[in-house]
Amino acid sequence: MITVEQVSKSYGSAQALSSVSFQANPGRITGFLGPNGAGKSTAMRIICGLSKPSSGRALINGQLLSEVHNPSRVVGALLDAGSQHDGRTGYESLTLGAIAMGVPRTRVDEVLEMVGLTPKEAKRRVGAYSLGMRQRLGIANALLGSPQILIFDEPVNGLDPSGIRWIRDLLRDFANNGGTVLLSSHLLMEIEAIADDLVVIGQGRVVAQGTKEELLAGGETHATAVDTFELDKALKARGFTAGPDGTGGLKTSASPQEVGEVALANQIVLTALSEGSRGGLEDLFFDLTKDTSREGANA
Repeated sequence: MITVEQVSKSYGSAQALSSVSFQANPGRITGFLGPNGAGKSTAMRIICGLSKPSSGRALINGQLLSEVHNPSRVVGALLDAGSQHDGRTGYESLTLGAIAMGVPRTRVDEVLEMVGLTPKEAKRRVGAYSLGMRQRLGIANALLGSPQILIFDEPVNGLDPSGIRWIRDLLRDFANNGGTVLLSSHLLMEIEAIADDLVVIGQGRVVAQGTKEELLAGGETHATAVDTFELDKALKARGFTAGPDGTGGLKTSASPQEVGEVALANQIVLTALSEGSRGGLEDLFFDLTKDTSREGANA
């Protein structure tokens, strides 16, 4: 299990994360989503012990990763497939990893077969690998210690459609066998196809989290008012998302009852109120992050 508790991270005056809290549970795949610059990579580096939070903590099975004996046997991570030694062969890279982790060298051949790298490819230097082959080698290294937890950032980059299906099946099998998966990707269709739970962040804050079914089932409410601008402002002040619906009204994450309560509290006269259904993960993502993405901020 991964538990992130009130984690904040600052770089000088820049706030990368602000009071981020979420869990990734055993037997489930947690999709970790957000626009570029939202803080996903920073959070994953903190979980992996590669960066220290300014406040809060990230726990692995209830412990700080620094307190875990031989952490590579507990957590397997792929954060950057490009950060591999170009002068070594794939086999050499994995063999050194096996020695460091204290696992039998026979495990190297096992993971090479699991990720689909042939013996001939394993003997080539990593500098000659394609991006897809680097990804497979990075995944092999993450699996080397037979970990309980996998943390992957953009694992399908460079993979062809069959490779994408392969990584999807691999992660599903891993979770079905009780493993914990935290998966970040900009390919929303892939996350929608595989994730059980979702955590969405924007500008370093969690803007939504829950099961995929709960978040996608949540309908959006359409409302019009005598003063639409004031209704928009009042809803956002209460922490709801709100924006133009293209018909002169607003669409919001608030339920019809919550819209009515906000309107009453602010003495705003509503002229229409209806509940619609949400589309897929792409619609949900854009609704939740439009105020924190680069394009939304510019708009």
